[in-house]
Amino acid sequence: MKIINKYNIIAVALSVILLLPACQRTELCYDHYPTLTFGLEWEYEWERDYGMNHAANWDVALHGFNYDDVRPNRPEWVSMIINKPDGTSSEKYLDSEGGKVSVDIGEGQSYLLYNGDTEYIMLHDIASLTDARATASSRTRAGMAYINEHHPDARSTNPPDVLYAAYVDNTPAFAVHDHRSLDVKMQPLVYTYIVRYEFEYGVEHVSLARGALAGMAESVYMRDGKTSDETAIILYDCDIKDYGCEAHVRTFGIPGFPDEYYGRAESESSDRPFSLNLEVLLKNGKIIEFNHDIADQLKKQPRGGVIIVSGLHIEDQIGESESGFQVDVTDWPEHDVIELPIEVQP
Repeated sequence: MKIINKYNIIAVALSVILLLPACQRTELCYDHYPTLTFGLEWEYEWERDYGMNHAANWDVALHGFNYDDVRPNRPEWVSMIINKPDGTSSEKYLDSEGGKVSVDIGEGQSYLLYNGDTEYIMLHDIASLTDARATASSRTRAGMAYINEHHPDARSTNPPDVLYAAYVDNTPAFAVHDHRSLDVKMQPLVYTYIVRYEFEYGVEHVSLARGALAGMAESVYMRDGKTSDETAIILYDCDIKDYGCEAHVRTFGIPGFPDEYYGRAESESSDRPFSLNLEVLLKNGKIIEFNHDIADQLKKQPRGGVIIVSGLHIEDQIGESESGFQVDVTDWPEHDVIELPIEVQP
């Protein structure tokens, strides 16, 4: 009679288990979820070329810096909104290089990715993804009679922060063991205008300077980068240079873009007003305000570029300007009123 040792029974049982196909019972496993690995590529553009060809013709001697010096840096991290077929959504976070996230089994999902390290950006309708848009926080400033007259319905704001976004629509359905990779290009939604106020003489009298760029888009849709028709007045401070005043102003670009206007002949005029303002506080306490129509300069620069106004001068007696700019004397308030965003808007 053959005696069966209990250790032999255990060994046989273990052998049988090892020979069974893996994961016959999904409810007994802990890795039965699909994953999607995002690889993020960043497009470091500060302006789009629509005929000015700034990159090829950049004058370092004129500007004092290289074209590439204006390119934005890579953001610190990325927020990702996941929109599910049942209408619910969730949020996950990635580092700037990307990463792996778990996704639901079944029907495809849509993803909106954007950098979250912003200070003056407010997000609206973010849950719907297709209607998600970004605006800049409000900022108010006294004076600016010319700007307010020509842009009576525009909201005044801070310059928006650097903002990137990418939208992935309805990925194929995921099965239990799907592990996929997806390369995504993060494209800028905010562009920079280098604004130069060039003085013929008198800049030595200037103590402080600030400006406003009016007629720009109030918001941008994060899905496709199209700008809203509503306009804003972007308020900013200026640096004083040997030649005058300078500012690097971030905006969403011109409103309603892309639209039919930026394909027309240059000889045709636009019915959209675009205005540039400069206020300077002189060392003797007086204030001079310069205003100029810059619609012609934005014909080929709907998303970033270089804006130059020249011929400004300040008489020693603060007389009438002969440069064609409107000059006003107003009160210089101690500070602007800045409204910081508190939370994402629904």
